[in-house]
Amino acid sequence: MTATLFPASGPAPVPAPAPQAHRPQPGQGRGSYWITTFGCQMNKADSERMAGILEAMGYREATAELEADLVLYNTCTIRDNAEQKVYSYLGRQAQRKRANPHLTLVVAGCVAQQEGESLLRRVPELDLVMGPQHANRLAVLLEQVEQGQQVVATGEHHILEDITTARRDSQVCGWVNVIYGCNERCTYCVVPSVRGQEQSRLPEAIKLEMEGLAERGFREITLLGQNIDAYGRDLPGITPEGRRRHTLTDLLHHVHDVAGIERIRFATSHPRYFTERLIDACAALPKVCEHFHIPFQSGDDAVLKAMARGYTVDRYRRIIERIRERMPDASISADVIVAFPGETDAQYQRTLDLIEEIGFDQVNTAAYSPRPNTPAAGWPDQLPETVKVERLHELNALVEAKARERSARYADRREQILVEGTNPKDPAQVMGRTRTNRLTFFPGQRPDGTTIQPGELVTVRIDQVRAFSLSGTLA
Repeated sequence: MTATLFPASGPAPVPAPAPQAHRPQPGQGRGSYWITTFGCQMNKADSERMAGILEAMGYREATAELEADLVLYNTCTIRDNAEQKVYSYLGRQAQRKRANPHLTLVVAGCVAQQEGESLLRRVPELDLVMGPQHANRLAVLLEQVEQGQQVVATGEHHILEDITTARRDSQVCGWVNVIYGCNERCTYCVVPSVRGQEQSRLPEAIKLEMEGLAERGFREITLLGQNIDAYGRDLPGITPEGRRRHTLTDLLHHVHDVAGIERIRFATSHPRYFTERLIDACAALPKVCEHFHIPFQSGDDAVLKAMARGYTVDRYRRIIERIRERMPDASISADVIVAFPGETDAQYQRTLDLIEEIGFDQVNTAAYSPRPNTPAAGWPDQLPETVKVERLHELNALVEAKARERSARYADRREQILVEGTNPKDPAQVMGRTRTNRLTFFPGQRPDGTTIQPGELVTVRIDQVRAFSLSGTLA
């Protein structure tokens, strides 16, 4: 099974020893697999592709992690607590493997890329260590494992085009990668060193994947990139007007009319590259949702410069103003880091002021965490943990308060909801999202007794508003 684990506190449960299993030889039937995903949407998309590869190889989905013959951790290194969580899980799987040496143990993703062979020294029970660029090579690498090798695949590698193997966890909303890697050099961020240089997919391949998903019943697509606004700058071609032929704006126009796809989203944006032309396209294209995720990271220009973000707070404000001018109801979400090295009380206050001023619908918050091989990790003016905790606590309280204010606008409105599935906490309810990405819960049966199915677009009258979700009844 594919499970997604975001960084959380507390130890993982200690697995009981698994029964002895026979490791299949090449060409024989294979056993079951379990994938645990840590971190971002890019990792989620990679895990879906790897799950599809495993099933194409003959593996079947396990009903529980402790029953799986192959366990794969797709890892995240963006925060230290995410990385430590991985090591906690690995220690327990290593214990399990000592009781069952035929268990196949794989670490993929960003921690694998960052640590490489040192992971084998720390956890010698591992069979395969593979970076994100090698996700589509999983079958080839596992064949080497089956031949008795212990494999490390972390070298620079051109990502092979592959649109046929993903095993999607949802049957309504799908991820579609449009650009891999990142060429930015933010001083706090480890992503470029673990995910490699930017590699844009061709528009035709992206559209073909979307058409395939539409044929399978998918209704919503999120176009993914670590820095999605950089899409196409590594592809050839100049228009007669002298601009790049392939941009995110052009891609949205190219894929907009895929039959069966009702909604299109994209993430993650970078303020340095977010253009007025892109905003105008989003306003003009009916399927593109009025939801923008644009990290600002700090409300202080000096901190942004130290982060090497390449824009000012004033530029960020102008982007939001232009979006709201064209799409007044648009939702804005963002990422922010507090307690960056050297951040003063006044600079931190400017971040709070910006959140108060803009009124975000949601903000992903984090206290600065030094990451290996990043410039900021070696700076002498690191802030103490007590300051990080205090600032993060205050920040989160403000973010929730502003989100609650933003949610108030939905009260008594009628919203179009794309149904994604059953509310896991109440089987009598279904859940879905507004075009502006607010999670919404409502009864799963119509007055005539018919059941509302995933993939339906329904109109819901909003009766209750909360900071990050809504509840309602069928209109």
